[in-house]
Amino acid sequence: MGSRGMTVRLVLVVVVLLGGTALLHALSHGEPVIPRQPLRDLSYRIGSWTGIEAPLEQRIVQAVSVTDYTNRRYFNSTSPEVDLYIGYYASQRTGDTIHSPKNCLPGAGWDPIHSGYTIIPLADGRRAKVNEYVIAQGLDKALVFYWYQGRGRIIASEYWGKFYMIDDAITRNRTDGSLVRLITPIGSDGETAAHERLEKFAQLLFPSLNKFIPN
Repeated sequence: MGSRGMTVRLVLVVVVLLGGTALLHALSHGEPVIPRQPLRDLSYRIGSWTGIEAPLEQRIVQAVSVTDYTNRRYFNSTSPEVDLYIGYYASQRTGDTIHSPKNCLPGAGWDPIHSGYTIIPLADGRRAKVNEYVIAQGLDKALVFYWYQGRGRIIASEYWGKFYMIDDAITRNRTDGSLVRLITPIGSDGETAAHERLEKFAQLLFPSLNKFIPN
């Protein structure tokens, strides 16, 4: 009975999302241009970390249909690197929607090991729930944090992200949003150290994001 109930709930979620997506296209019309700074203006200095740009191949940029993005590698003198990707979409009405890392990373040769959620305490008192994802490629392992951000929300769930996008399209005429992803190697110091590294980096990053990702 439990399995059947879960199947019914899953079907209902899919039906609601598909119906909402159809409604979104049916109501498609011009969205307001929300003022924001381009992601190239994000600081290359975040705390003790110094970043360098790592541009994506043009075919990848075209495949994800992103409006604006930055892809960087940040270093400091005491820790393994942290890779940062932010992809911003000015509109998601016409099929140019955010791609989940759980689809993209396996396509790049990384195998999923396990996934879940983690809570990041922020300086302003908020607690951001984000996805935590361990991946492997051969003998290499890495830890991934990622979340969806935009229109005043930080969201981990792809399903809730879609729900709020449809709701905001109807009530606010906005579907803009972004994916923020952090990756760091899991080295000999282990997964706990990698987790602490990404959490601290995310805490440093969050205060500056509102300039690039409109609320």
